[in-house]
Amino acid sequence: MTENMINCTNMEKTFETSRGPVPVISDVTLQVQENEFLVLFGPGQCGKSTMINCMSGLEPVTGGSVEVNGKRVSAPGADRGVVYQKITLFPWLTVMGNVEYGPKVRGISKKERRERAQHYIDLVGLNGFEQSYPNQLSGGMQQRVGIARAYCNEPAVLFMDEPFGHLDAQTRYLMQEDLMKIWEKEKRTIVFVTNNIEEAIYLADRIVVMTNCPTHIKKEYRIRLPRPRDYVDPKFLQLREEISAVVDKAL
Repeated sequence: MTENMINCTNMEKTFETSRGPVPVISDVTLQVQENEFLVLFGPGQCGKSTMINCMSGLEPVTGGSVEVNGKRVSAPGADRGVVYQKITLFPWLTVMGNVEYGPKVRGISKKERRERAQHYIDLVGLNGFEQSYPNQLSGGMQQRVGIARAYCNEPAVLFMDEPFGHLDAQTRYLMQEDLMKIWEKEKRTIVFVTNNIEEAIYLADRIVVMTNCPTHIKKEYRIRLPRPRDYVDPKFLQLREEISAVVDKAL
């Protein structure tokens, strides 16, 4: 980690509704280092997803500023990828078609984009499924396609909004392991949203604990446990207890 890839300074977000303004993010200042795996952790509906929407440029901030790689964020960009909980694959495209889609619309030659897509398909363990369609894949496999597609765009930052939240427990554990292997081979700055404490500790270099809405930073934890991490390691369990104690109760 050499420098800040993301700089959020006094970030605010308020939505205007028929009932009046609804503040969601309150005065958040946060730096994320290059190649850091940062987890935003907090109760459900506290504003974590809105935070990454603002950082990725999908939502404009209403106060303060967001910079990615030294440039102010005002709209989505190819240097920022997003993976959601809800599978957002194109059902009419194959695995290859989905993964190569971003480079294709940017005009990259067929040979180059196919080679790049194949690299990331192999990386997420889907070699042999290139011509399969999303409805022929399990939920975990579909999410692997989503990760490969995001990586294939070669973004500087990857935002992941509870990407494993809809998976069963066993598949979720496997996907966490796979994501760590992928990240260690192909480093990216990742901002990962979850409300699962074990997932946060297993994945993170650093956990930022957020408050209830309107959300702001409550506490940060630098996770120094060696990888791969063990869910029943006494130090893991101690961290789980300590972090759980400071998290706001969900409303």
